[in-house]
Formats: sequence, structure tokens, C-alpha cells
Amino acid sequence: MCEPKIIALGTFDGLHRGHMRVLLTAAQSGMRPFALLFSEHPASVLRGEAPPLLLTAGQRDAILQKHGITPLTVAFSDIMHLSPESFLEDILLGRFSATALCCGENYTFGRDGAGDAQTLHALCRARGIPLFVAETETYAGAPVSSTRIRAALQNGEIEAANAMLGRPFSYAFPVVAGDKRGRKLQFPTINQLFPDAFIRPRYGVYASRTCVDGTYYPSVTNFGVRPTVGTQSLRSETHILGFSGDLYGQSPEVELLAFLRGERAFASFDDLQTAIAADCRRAQEFYGNMLANPSQTV
Repeated sequence: MCEPKIIALGTFDGLHRGHMRVLLTAAQSGMRPFALLFSEHPASVLRGEAPPLLLTAGQRDAILQKHGITPLTVAFSDIMHLSPESFLEDILLGRFSATALCCGENYTFGRDGAGDAQTLHALCRARGIPLFVAETETYAGAPVSSTRIRAALQNGEIEAANAMLGRPFSYAFPVVAGDKRGRKLQFPTINQLFPDAFIRPRYGVYASRTCVDGTYYPSVTNFGVRPTVGTQSLRSETHILGFSGDLYGQSPEVELLAFLRGERAFASFDDLQTAIAADCRRAQEFYGNMLANPSQTV
């Protein structure tokens, strides 16, 4: 007899607290959990342009693996014209052999979003298929959503974004060569370039922490174009406190924890150096408070 197979349904484009509630409900059901993922974001098919990514495919897969959830992939363009009944019968039951399903309260599916959680409940009940419906996660009185998280990141509201994500917003892109300006200012940095499709947080300076070979270090990250120096490419520059070493070609993970200040042009490099020193002190203080009060941080 085949092992019972529960499939979690949703867009899962950020694996935020709302998504994780659905996924963990499936994972805790006692059945083998799967997540149905789209090979392209629905918006890219419906509107010709996808919203910026909140995490990479590698990050997404690592989170799913951590919770023992196996990904299943389908092209949104292959299912968008199906009726709710056909999506259930042909895809979930036929192609993927689901024995149970899980979704959120605000889940929609089928051609033109004709089906919702109540529709799915009725369809499943008629076929004797268990359906688990996860309650909606909220933040500041409204449902958690990828759209709200993107807006928070773009506004520099990193702590709100992290609260909705349920983890620090992070990235782990390869370290590339810079102009070594930070080294001349006595604050060497690692330079990381964002892929075109990835979300751009507000330009500015952040308290951060950086994971190198499994060890976390307090750090200060500047994201933007460095107006005092001027660069042609948008980049993340991170000064890792208490670390020295060559990370070129590696992909250390940087987590943004708090927005410290916006980017600004300084009158001199001496003024810039003084500002960076102050940023480092504030970041170190924030990191210390985070370690002392883990229940108050993500």
C-alpha cells in the first residue's frame, strides 16, 4: 500500500510565516508532506512580469528540506486554464497521487481563481479526501503576504519584513572583487552583486550578521551605489566585525537585521570613515542586544 501523501498548496514565493503555517500543518499531519511549486511565478504568466524574488531557489529548497518537505513542480501555464475540478482530478490526484491536501484560508485556484478553500473543501469531501486548512497569519492587524514584505524591504522597514518572514531577510551571493576602498578606510568589506530578479531593499546601511563556514559574526552592510565614492553597479558591501580572511568566490550568507541610516554623500573620506565607525558601534550594540534577548528577535 502506498504511503499517505499530503500536498501543501499555495504560491510559496517567499516562504513567509503564512506559507510556513500551511507547510508545517502538512508536515505535522503524520503523512509524507509535499509542496506544490510553480516553475514560474503566476504573475509572469498572467501579467508578463514577476515580482522580485524574496529568496533564491536554493534558499527555498533548503528550508523545505529542513522540515522534511519534498517539492513538486508544475508549470502555472499548464494549469491556469483548468477548472477547480480538473485541477483536483487531473493534477493533484492524477499526476501527483495526493491522498490528502493542505491550504490556507485565502487559497484560490482554478481558471480565473474560480475556486477557494471552501470550494476545495466541498470537492475533497465529495471524494473522501482529507483537507487541512491553516489559519491566516497576521502582522500589525493584516494578513502576512509577500507583497507586504516586498514593500517593507523597499521602505527600509527591515524589522517588519523579518517579523513577517519569520526569519531574517538574507542572501548568499558570491563575493566579487571590489575597488578595495573599504580596506583603505580600515573597514574591509565583501562585495556581493544581486541578480536582476532579486528584491532590492532600500538603499542604506544596515546592522547585519554574516555566516561564514557555519559561524555568525556581527556585521555592517551598505546596500546601494556608495554616493561618496560612486559605483556603476548596485551592490551589497559588508564589513564583518571580528573576521579576517579571503572570501572571494565564496557565498557567505548576510542577514539584514536593522536599518541604521540612508545612503548619503560625505564631504570627505575622513567623514565617511567616522560614519562607518559609528555604524559599526551601533551594529555591534544591536547584535549584542539580539543575543541577550533572543525571544525579542526573529
